Amino acid sequence: MTSIARRTLLALAAAAAVGLAGLAPAGAAALSSEQKTKLAEVNSYFNSVKTMHGDFIQFGPNGERAEGKFYLARPGKIRFYYNPPSKVDIVADGKSVSVKDRKLATQDIWPLKETPLRFLLAERINLEADAEVASVSVEPDLVTVVLADNSTFGTGKLTLIFDASTTELKQWTVTDAQGYDTSVAIYNTAVNGPTNPKLFTIDYNANLMQRRGN
Repeated sequence: MTSIARRTLLALAAAAAVGLAGLAPAGAAALSSEQKTKLAEVNSYFNSVKTMHGDFIQFGPNGERAEGKFYLARPGKIRFYYNPPSKVDIVADGKSVSVKDRKLATQDIWPLKETPLRFLLAERINLEADAEVASVSVEPDLVTVVLADNSTFGTGKLTLIFDASTTELKQWTVTDAQGYDTSVAIYNTAVNGPTNPKLFTIDYNANLMQRRGN
């Protein structure tokens, strides 16, 4: 998988998940009652969302920028479409996650349960129980949550920014082990509307053809 595709999966999958594979509660920050209340509100919001779609903007550590649309249907399904000139597509169909690079004509597939996306797409999300919360900052307009990351997809930290009044996720930043940041902002989101099952289809035959060509 290319570094761009790997960074894409980390930034979008891990961050939107509000918790990464391999996170452990040991060593988590002691939280005040206000901070715990805000985390509970975030959990409640995410668990009320069964479908969601909207736009996103991604900023890479070297100043690169990409935009696109995302579609989510819990449990198990999500799709990220990147606008041209990007050639990356990410899709989860309920059992697997595919990252396709149309420029290189490659596709990487993992079991969904082995990726950070499993948290975002789970039936129930519990931020405080499933993640090591390093800090929580509560301001009049924003709530910022920093999670320590020790996952099979890398080490670093995840910073999540929520609207203080609605608890909607607005932006996140993934900081990798080398200290590089990848940030994603989402907007024009709509929740719990109808969705198209065809959005969440993985072309498994493409992988068979890819292996035969190698």
